[in-house]
Amino acid sequence: MPESELWVTKIFNDYLAAPGNAALGLVGMHAQARPWADFVVMQFVVVVLLMVVFAILRPRLSPDRPGALQHIFEMFYQFVKGQGETQMGHAVHHYLAFFGTLFLFILTSNLVGLVPGFESPTQTASVTAGCAVATFAYYNLAGVIAQGPLRYLAHFAGPLWWLAPLMFPIEIISHLARVLSLTVRLYANMFAGDQVTEVFLSLTKFAIPVVFMGLHIFVGVIQSYIFMLLAMVYVGGAVAHEH
Repeated sequence: MPESELWVTKIFNDYLAAPGNAALGLVGMHAQARPWADFVVMQFVVVVLLMVVFAILRPRLSPDRPGALQHIFEMFYQFVKGQGETQMGHAVHHYLAFFGTLFLFILTSNLVGLVPGFESPTQTASVTAGCAVATFAYYNLAGVIAQGPLRYLAHFAGPLWWLAPLMFPIEIISHLARVLSLTVRLYANMFAGDQVTEVFLSLTKFAIPVVFMGLHIFVGVIQSYIFMLLAMVYVGGAVAHEH
């Protein structure tokens, strides 16, 4: 068993090794004695936590007597909607589900590491890369749906047809660089934050760790917001008809 294996990962590897190896087989990887990695299991934990929260919230929704949890999520909805309208106008309502889901998943992933026995999956580059690739695929798909394949591809060629041979590869590279930028920004900040928090937790008892845990929460919220905001900017640029 790897030294860094979390208790929840140990459960997965002890009792769910077969499904884990089946998943590895789908991507051409060989079977392993303990196929589940911490960052993979923690993503399942995050998804389950969010599902539990919404399972609790759903039957309690009421237009007449909203509870505290409903108020919190209504404020969250208004916040995401307001940010989206600032970036891309009223068209944002078509894409709110993606933006909200992205923000909640990243935020929960960033903060779950503060719970003893867990770690933040976003301190692993492959997780942040997955979020970045999902955003890349989503905004390009949104652009194709909104404008049609030919018109959407035309904006990669630039405003002047004779510049197309130069502009097209530049635009392709710049869009691919967005994946790298989103990946590295989130991964680097969360990895550094987790390492600093762990070091001070091991050196001191209470006061200083609380300060760094507060800083970790702040960084986690800000990075989730920035990721969502950039996704809005990219989707807004892809679906805009000025191209």
